Amino acid sequence: MTYQVKLEAFEGPLDLLLHLINRLEIDIYDIPMAELTYQYMEHLHAMRVLELDELSEYLLLAATLLEIKSKMLLPVHEGEALEDGMDYEMEEDPRDELVARLMEYKKYKEAAENLKESAEDRSFHFTKLPEDLSAFGEPHNIDQDEKMNVFDLIAAFQKMLERKKLRAPLTASVLRSELSVSEKMENILTRLEQRGGTCDFESLFETGDLSDLVITFLSLLELMKRLDVIVQQEDNFSKLTVTLGMRGNLDVE
Repeated sequence: MTYQVKLEAFEGPLDLLLHLINRLEIDIYDIPMAELTYQYMEHLHAMRVLELDELSEYLLLAATLLEIKSKMLLPVHEGEALEDGMDYEMEEDPRDELVARLMEYKKYKEAAENLKESAEDRSFHFTKLPEDLSAFGEPHNIDQDEKMNVFDLIAAFQKMLERKKLRAPLTASVLRSELSVSEKMENILTRLEQRGGTCDFESLFETGDLSDLVITFLSLLELMKRLDVIVQQEDNFSKLTVTLGMRGNLDVE
């Protein structure tokens, strides 16, 4: 039996493409297909290692990217004269359809974000009279980098796997894992507390076979979802730092 997981944070393949375009600072109207396709396939490889459900739609878009890339390798006919004196029309850019899909998706994604912000703003309005909440203590705000998302973690996980392959090939154990996800979550919180509440992302993956690395990664995602830990990145492409959140500090104490 393999461990299967489906993450709601993945909104679809177009969302991944927009993420890559923003991270690589690519002009959406002049997409370098070779680089974009390479980066997309790298993410797909990491998703396959994690055995994520609903991977078929990502594979379908991967095939589309490869088709567009191959079409762009063909010679372009521009203005070749016909016998009757007419000229060929300019051939359509094979990227046009993809750009149109991305722009349409981006428009609805931004509209959804606006609706979400409106809903969050409305959630601060109440019709009841204010009550004394001092008994519950002072509120604690957690400032988490808005640019961090699950795709950044997938990319960091993929890079970590590649570096481990250079040192020694990863092995996959056929035995049942000693630790469950919940146990691994407690293990991560304990390690963070022992290291003063913070550590590098890759230091959580120093030991273990492939199955153990996957369990660790999934446990970290669950801890982030619960706000037990915060994963931050100071600059683009810099190392990720894992820090205990407010709830995580309460748990280990």
